Amino acid sequence: MKHYGQYCPVARTSELLAERWTPIIIRNLLQGCTSFGELLEGAPGISRALLAQRLESLRAANVLTAERHPAGRGRTYRLTERGYELKGVIDAMGSWGARWLELTARDLGPGYLLWATCRLADVAQLPSTGLIVRIDLADRPDERYWLLLRRPQSELCSHQPGQPEDLVVQTDTETLARWHLRQVTYDAAVGSGRLRLDGPRVRVRAFLRCLRPSPFAQPARLPELASRVLPDVARQRAVRQARRAMSASSSGPKGRKVAAR
Repeated sequence: MKHYGQYCPVARTSELLAERWTPIIIRNLLQGCTSFGELLEGAPGISRALLAQRLESLRAANVLTAERHPAGRGRTYRLTERGYELKGVIDAMGSWGARWLELTARDLGPGYLLWATCRLADVAQLPSTGLIVRIDLADRPDERYWLLLRRPQSELCSHQPGQPEDLVVQTDTETLARWHLRQVTYDAAVGSGRLRLDGPRVRVRAFLRCLRPSPFAQPARLPELASRVLPDVARQRAVRQARRAMSASSSGPKGRKVAAR
C-alpha cells in the first residue's frame, strides 16, 4: 500500500480504498457475497492471489472479518460496522458514474453483467421450478451463458447445465447493459430488433418480473440516451415512450419521488 504522507482524511482513506479492485470487492460484499469463490466470480479478471491480498488489507483495517468456515475449508467474509459505512461511498461512486461516464466497448464484459443480473434477480417472483435461460450474444458468437434462476440463489454458468432451457435471450452486450441500467426500455430494445426472448409466454413474463435493474439505474436519461443508441426505426418511438413516462411521473401525486436532472 502506497502512502501519501498527508494527515488529510481523504488521502488516508484513498490509501486503502483507491487500490485497484478494492471498491469492487466492497461492492460485492455489500451485495451479499460472503465466500472467496463468490467474490472471485463477481470480479472477473482479478487473480486469486490479488483477491487474497486485498481481503487481507481490508481485514487488517477492520473493514471486514474473515471467519473460518465451520466445515474447516475456506472463510466467510463479512463487513464490519466501519465496512458497512462505506456503502455511502460506493453508492456515490455508482451514481456519479451512471450520470457522467459513458459506456464504452471495454465496459461491456458479459461475465460481470450476467453475474450481477443473477445476484439482483428477485427469486420470489420465480416459479417453484425456477428458470433456465440461455443467453446468446450477437457480439460474442463463440460464447454461451446460462442463467440458472432459482431459489435460494441464482447462478451463472458458461456450460450447458444438463437440463432443458425455458427461454433463449438473443441480444448483444451493449443492449443488455443499457437495459440493466434502464437507459433503454424493454419495449424499445425489442422494437429495435436488438432484444428477443424465445419461449412460452408464461415463462417470459416470469423472467421479466424477476429481473431487477442495477441499483444505479437512472431512467431519467432515457430520452437523451435512446436518441443515441437505438437504430432510427425504433428511436422516435422509444423517445416518445420515455417522455410520456417521465411526464406522467412528474405530474403524479404529491410526495412521490421523481428522478430529475
